[in-house]
Amino acid sequence: MADARVTLVGKPGCHLCEEAALILTEVCGPLGVQWEERSIFDDPALADAYWEWIPVVLVDGHKVSHWGVDVDRLRAALTS
Repeated sequence: MADARVTLVGKPGCHLCEEAALILTEVCGPLGVQWEERSIFDDPALADAYWEWIPVVLVDGHKVSHWGVDVDRLRAALTS
């Protein structure tokens, strides 16, 4: 999604990625922020960069958390 400020980098079948997606919906929705999900299986560059860290949350292309969602850091990044 071209207008997404937040990107969740993960992979299918990852329970941590599924939990992260739920949290992103809860945090981004009320703020009116669009987010997208990208799979490391579909993008070799993402796989090289984040394989050991998924789920990874990027805001405007910058990593704000890995191995889950740091809600405070996410909110801070979205409201600053």
